[in-house]
Amino acid sequence: MKILIQNGRVMDPASGRDEMADVAIAAGRIIAIGQIGGDFHPNRTIDATGCIVAPGLVDLAVRLREPGQEHAAMLESEMAAAAAGGVTSLVCPPDTDPVLDEPGLVEMLRFRAEKLHQARVFPLGALTRGLQGEVLTEMAELTDSGCIGFGQAEVPIVNTQVLQRALQYAATFGYTVWLRPQDFYMGKGVAASGALATRMGLSGIPVLAETIALHTLFEVMRAAQGKGKANEGKGPRVHLCRISSAAGLELVRQAKAEGLLVTCDVSVHNLHLTDVDIGYYDSRLRLQPPVRQQRDRDALRAGLADGSIDALVSDHNPVSADAKILPFAEAEPGATAVELLLGLAAKWAQQDGLGLMRALAVLTMGPQTVLGDSLGTLQHSVGQLSVGGQADICVFDANHSWCIAPESLRSQGKHTPFGGHELPVRVRATVVGGHVAFDAAAEGA
Repeated sequence: MKILIQNGRVMDPASGRDEMADVAIAAGRIIAIGQIGGDFHPNRTIDATGCIVAPGLVDLAVRLREPGQEHAAMLESEMAAAAAGGVTSLVCPPDTDPVLDEPGLVEMLRFRAEKLHQARVFPLGALTRGLQGEVLTEMAELTDSGCIGFGQAEVPIVNTQVLQRALQYAATFGYTVWLRPQDFYMGKGVAASGALATRMGLSGIPVLAETIALHTLFEVMRAAQGKGKANEGKGPRVHLCRISSAAGLELVRQAKAEGLLVTCDVSVHNLHLTDVDIGYYDSRLRLQPPVRQQRDRDALRAGLADGSIDALVSDHNPVSADAKILPFAEAEPGATAVELLLGLAAKWAQQDGLGLMRALAVLTMGPQTVLGDSLGTLQHSVGQLSVGGQADICVFDANHSWCIAPESLRSQGKHTPFGGHELPVRVRATVVGGHVAFDAAAEGA
């Protein structure tokens, strides 16, 4: 199909492009940006008048809940939610049931996702078998089946010798290890440690749980990298998932300045919310990592603005009603957010006076940098608009505010702490590989 997106304002953080231009698509690729020749005859035209035409968003933390957790969400519903949110590429963690530690499971997930034509799915393989933290998986085989990195999801590795071997092996073959920094023993609470958790009688997770894990990880990375200028830019590559504290962010800054190959992201929940929002035990705020105090939130917002944090993620984790409508400490952690990612990023940029280009950068160019060469032939297409590249595009109205109604979200999980919040932008169309995955006009949205 030939598609023409016309009369839109094209914004691409990767190239710095910001201009009124048309975009022509044929055979799944962008063939022109700007003036389109008269010999191009589209089968379909998308009118982007008053809208922004941007690269498709890249979300580094989306749980699809398949295989094994279909009671909470189905692949069809979550992929539809991603497309409605302008997300064209997403990374899913390995903590499915069964765990993504076998090539066959990864291939099955990718096959199911590709059949839906709604977003590109990049699975993370399990770093250890069954996420047990004891025996390393067959990383080479999992890479061949389509994994773009290896992680432990929410399960810390207690045995630091296993962590060291995992980093050494990953460094040898150029794999990226994805870890959420949280100490196994100190991270067993349900809310951020502080006056509020104490007053409410909730078991706390101190900032120390994050900083201890980071100190340990960075020491192991230093040992694996070796000393001297000859080793700069070498060693294991680690992506830190969902930094949650000011102290943790400062350690990440120091590690980057030192030359360790570290990237990190932050969740939309930690970017906008604080522990005070828990209110009267609102289980929609039962999240991992927990939302912390205002000083932490403010530090994370500043870190995302100055580039210390590489990407903003939805941390999409749909939870069934039965698992959420429980006392706070017993409720399953998680919230639906992939459909809200762009709006929450734009709201942050608007509140902090940063401009829309910065909001797009942490959703496109930043995540693409994290993924790097693990994308293979898609490295120069994902998260950017380039002539000859795959046509992954998000068209959104930057002047259309709307109020979040959880029951109207496409995700099977309807629980979000942002219900009733107003967002300043809304997605109008999403194109994935030249296929229109979402069209608000056609759906009457």
